[in-house]
Amino acid sequence: MSDDVKTETRSALERLFGRRPGAVIVKLLLISLLVGFVMSLVDFNVGDVVRGMLQIAREALRDGVGLFQQMGVYILTGAGVVIPIWLLLRLTRGKN
Repeated sequence: MSDDVKTETRSALERLFGRRPGAVIVKLLLISLLVGFVMSLVDFNVGDVVRGMLQIAREALRDGVGLFQQMGVYILTGAGVVIPIWLLLRLTRGKN
């Protein structure tokens, strides 16, 4: 077979991050800065996320049947945040 498996000697941090840890940390800091800026523009903070999660838990305990009806709304709402972040990460990720 012509495909030889290369044995790479990568550190544990490089295996964890997928590439040089310094470059990944800088990229995460820049993305965090961008996301934090956008979130502050719409007056959204981490406290809102925690309060929202607690409210979801309370609602789930209070009316279990309503949870299944609201799950679709929660999924679509979450996808409105998660999908753009995922897309941004995929676009900023170079070849490994």
